[in-house]
Amino acid sequence: QVQLVESGGGLVQAGDSLRLSCLASGRTFSVYAMGWFRQAPGLEREFVAAISGKGGTSYYSDSVKGRFTISRDNAKNTVYLQMSSLKPEDTAVYYCAATRRGVPNVSTWYDYWGQGTQVTVSS
Repeated sequence: QVQLVESGGGLVQAGDSLRLSCLASGRTFSVYAMGWFRQAPGLEREFVAAISGKGGTSYYSDSVKGRFTISRDNAKNTVYLQMSSLKPEDTAVYYCAATRRGVPNVSTWYDYWGQGTQVTVSS
């Protein structure tokens, strides 16, 4: 069982940066690939980024590639999402998730989810 707690969301202006954190419980954090997803009102949850257990492989959605960076610190049981050049369309609740089934970009392949943190980008 893995428990995930996101933090770092908030209200920012377009062009600003923000870093989200996701703290995981447990002693085996490094065996889990971690993903970030987001969900805007009225829309389906969408993939943002994912990173392998040891951090050597990462993937991004086209909409955030070049602006967002996913990273992890396994000694701290934490995965991060550094967001730069934020746009109003990045406004959503951001969720982190964990899986041992590869490094997927599909939400159904993730087994553990945090409660989410709100990111609002004003124009």
